[in-house]
This record gives sequence, C-alpha cells and structure tokens, in this order.
Amino acid sequence: MHAVLEYLYDDNYLQTREKYRSVHLKAAWEAVERGELLLGGAVGDGPFTGLLIFTGENPLEAAKAFAAADPYVTGGVVSSWTARPWTTVAGHEAATPVPS
Repeated sequence: MHAVLEYLYDDNYLQTREKYRSVHLKAAWEAVERGELLLGGAVGDGPFTGLLIFTGENPLEAAKAFAAADPYVTGGVVSSWTARPWTTVAGHEAATPVPS
C-alpha cells in the first residue's frame, strides 16, 4: 500500500526553507530508515510543490504524521498539504500489481 503527501509551498519557499531544511531532511531520512518513505522532493521548476511517497502497513497515517511534525509545515514553508492513498498497479514496488 502507498500514500502520496503533496505540499504546496509558500511563494517565498526558497528564502524560508533554509532555516528548516536540515531538520526537514533529517526527518525525511529517518522516515526512509523506518521503511515509511520511499521518495520525496520538489516538483517542477518553481519549486512550488513537493511530493513524498509513503509505503508500509499504514502509509496514509505515516504521511499525515510526517506532515504534522515536519518543520516545513510547522514553520510556514508549506502553505497547505494533502495526504491521499495511492493505489499502485504497475512497477516492481506496486502494492496491487495488475499485469498487462
């Protein structure tokens, strides 16, 4: 099972993130080590959005817990976020593979 955590960054993201970046990345890598976070990063040329892909027994709860404690969220770098379940059907890591 997977979940997608999507961040919408504040317009001044590049200026405000530096204050929180090392703690944010530490938390992300800790989630990787726990087997919860597969991938995460900024999307596009802005960057004005971020995506984090969670996995495990309860990835949606892991995504919500990550966002609630993330210094990017608590520090105002992220203006809004959503966590949604993701039904993965193709790829080696798909939770519910559907062959062609």
